[in-house]
Amino acid sequence: MQLAYAVLNLQKNPGHYMTYSADIQKLKRSYLPANFTVTDWTGIEPFFKELLNRTIDSLAELEQWLQDGSELEAVISEDACWRQIRMTCDTENKALEEAFNFFCTEIQPQIQPYADALNKKLVQHPLAASLDAEKYFTYLRSIRKSIELFREENIPLQSELAVLQQHFGMISGKMTVTVDGQEYTLQQASKFLENPDRNVRETVYRKIQERRLQDKDALDQLFNQLLEKRMQVAKNAGFENYIDYRFKELGRFDYAKEACYAFHDAVKTHVLPLVKKIYEKKKQKLGLDTLRPWDTEAEPEGVQPLRPFATGKELLEKSIECFSRLRPFFGDCLRKMKAIEHLDLDSRKGKAPGGYNCPLAESGAPFIFMNAAGQMHDVTTMVHEGGHAIHSFLAHPLPLTGFKEYPMEIAEVASMAMELFSMEHWDVFFSNEHELARAKDHQLERVITLFPWIAIIDKFQHWIYSHKGHSTEERNQAWMEILNEFSEGAIDYSGLEAYRINAWRRQLHLFEVPFYYIEYGIAQLGAIGMWMQFKQDKEKALDNYCQALALGGTKTLPELYRAAGLQFDLSPSGMKVLMDFVNGELNKITGT
Repeated sequence: MQLAYAVLNLQKNPGHYMTYSADIQKLKRSYLPANFTVTDWTGIEPFFKELLNRTIDSLAELEQWLQDGSELEAVISEDACWRQIRMTCDTENKALEEAFNFFCTEIQPQIQPYADALNKKLVQHPLAASLDAEKYFTYLRSIRKSIELFREENIPLQSELAVLQQHFGMISGKMTVTVDGQEYTLQQASKFLENPDRNVRETVYRKIQERRLQDKDALDQLFNQLLEKRMQVAKNAGFENYIDYRFKELGRFDYAKEACYAFHDAVKTHVLPLVKKIYEKKKQKLGLDTLRPWDTEAEPEGVQPLRPFATGKELLEKSIECFSRLRPFFGDCLRKMKAIEHLDLDSRKGKAPGGYNCPLAESGAPFIFMNAAGQMHDVTTMVHEGGHAIHSFLAHPLPLTGFKEYPMEIAEVASMAMELFSMEHWDVFFSNEHELARAKDHQLERVITLFPWIAIIDKFQHWIYSHKGHSTEERNQAWMEILNEFSEGAIDYSGLEAYRINAWRRQLHLFEVPFYYIEYGIAQLGAIGMWMQFKQDKEKALDNYCQALALGGTKTLPELYRAAGLQFDLSPSGMKVLMDFVNGELNKITGT
């Protein structure tokens, strides 16, 4: 499917780094009418019928057919994305919810049989063998995977799942607490966990946890529904368990579930001791005998919490400046998104939780959604999603929409590496050198402390989908066992068991994108590797970063890593090298 966007210019300047342009334009249509919009199935079906019935007698005609199908796919994909974006921006607007549900129940189910038929037409066509083997390898591999998984009886189930999965955001988006007479979303209220007054921190921590508990039963009911339908989808597709089905669906061609188990063990061996060290240092810094969960983000008495910005507007302007200093192209990407209003950054009531970067296949420039509340971790979220956005810009000129469906394990390298690269210019957010050091210290501690949570969520998912028919009580028990397995023992949770048992219900990935979480751990290793390069040769590292991201999904995962100057390595020994490096950089900042 041809993308007739303004071409992302790439040239090599002698003695300088590669340069790109963020002047990306909306696709100029050549197959669909310029004024065509997605309204209902009757308006879309003729295009699918034409593609299915078209006679293809030459390789040129086959490639034109692929381009036309790609254009149709881009238009429909973008329409679906906008429906979801608008709904997550305002979960209380019933019209927006109904528009999204209409697509999931009335349009998407009609598309799936045609998509399967078109996939089969492609792979069965005699001329398919004449397509450039290197150019189309990963694309055709993905097409064959889709054919293998497709079942007519799964269409209504997948439609129901698409609708149900959004209920998590609707439930969570309504959660608020009152502090000092003022109502806050849970994201906004979390800033009180940085308050120097320990009593304030504990009070707000308990308020947040109690509010989450109010919807425990609703979330359990929702998850049980999702679990049942997912299991049935896998069974219908001929799989004994959902794990194997989902690995195939996610396109995990380059590693097996055993690699995940090795990752879990490596985290326990090489990361937990560092996490314990971080929390022991925090306890000493605060002068506490016992570190409680409401203490982990706090500073000693008299030290004010980091406040890198006040509003979403300020966050964006500072992020643009930070990105521009790294490379002008990076800042231009955010400027383009600002100009066309493809950002919604501030937290507010009725907005879904979390953050994301949503690629828009026809418009070109993606959309960033987040819940900023003026905290340090909001900066991390912004540069993280900004890294995703740059990936969207870089992969956009690829000639087929399917070429831009890159593995999540490289997508998260784009975002997590940007978190680390951008630290070079965080003086944009912190003019005070001491505060800048605190911010970098916070970031590198987060890099380390995130690994156990990733392992916990991933291992929990493996337990869930390998224990058919388990009860809610058994699920809670398994959660606690896994949670304790990865506990470093430095934080005292006594008396907080109900909150601990409930902790998994806040993880949107469990509800909305099952098994999508280990990618963060794999990619964090890649991001640390990119940062090691950056420390040695900044421009070369950024060149590697851009070159790898510009490949989209046209190469295998190990090949994409090699293009970035990385080795795809999930081994414990590989993790040890990277964690030793991060720990060394952290020690340089803290002077320990």
